[in-house]
Amino acid sequence: MFHRTARVLEHVPLAERTFRVRVECPELAAAIRPGQFVMLRLPNTTDPLLGRPFALYDTVLDATGTPVAIDVVYLVVGKMTGRLKDVTAGESLEVWGPLGKPFLDVGEPDSVALVAGGIGQTPFLAFARELLGTRGFGGDAPRARTKSVKLYYGVRSASLAAGIDDFRAAGVNVHTASDDGSIGTKGFVTQLLESHGRTGPLVGCGPEPMLHALSKLAAKWDVPCQVSLETPMACGVGICFSCVTKVRTEGGWDYKRVCVDGPCFDAAQLVWE
Repeated sequence: MFHRTARVLEHVPLAERTFRVRVECPELAAAIRPGQFVMLRLPNTTDPLLGRPFALYDTVLDATGTPVAIDVVYLVVGKMTGRLKDVTAGESLEVWGPLGKPFLDVGEPDSVALVAGGIGQTPFLAFARELLGTRGFGGDAPRARTKSVKLYYGVRSASLAAGIDDFRAAGVNVHTASDDGSIGTKGFVTQLLESHGRTGPLVGCGPEPMLHALSKLAAKWDVPCQVSLETPMACGVGICFSCVTKVRTEGGWDYKRVCVDGPCFDAAQLVWE
């Protein structure tokens, strides 16, 4: 794990209350893998005291193809992100990672369906690049794992849809849904997915009700499904036990820490409540 005070190279809006921040940290960019996350903290302040977790959106390469920075995308929802949005290029952030475990191995299927709700698309751009073999991560050489990646992306309204052009430029087939019908199909993203017919493996990230519905659909279709949980975290390194989730065991269930045992889990192993 690397812990640095890192320079912000770029900070741009992507959608309503949604921003992409680019942080210069070559060691971290070279080590991190899709599905992992970093903690960001505002320097020289105790308000807020703790850092916040942010999924890897993408790595940034220099002219020689060497990773030099990471991108994260976030939605302004509280004090930390409310203050983060005012940080400008040239200023610094505390960053540490990579944290958590990367996405689970999907094998080599013909197609992979990524299912996102709300701000849940953020871990999927790097993962799509890895699956399609256009980018290597964590020191690995690029290797195609699938022929096709589809993103099913649900938002409340079109104004909150962020990064769609990035996914399309990466070669991802994007399908959208919205609560109000202002973009894509009106309704839940899991309904849109189901209307397209059986597919898999499935990879989800978003609100827990969406992930639960996705897990049920995967069981109905009998296809593998993994989910990246958005559980609130305090430390990010497994010390505080504030981010536990219930996981099935041979004798019933047990708690697992999302920050170190996840955030990616086999959906069939989770206890949904």
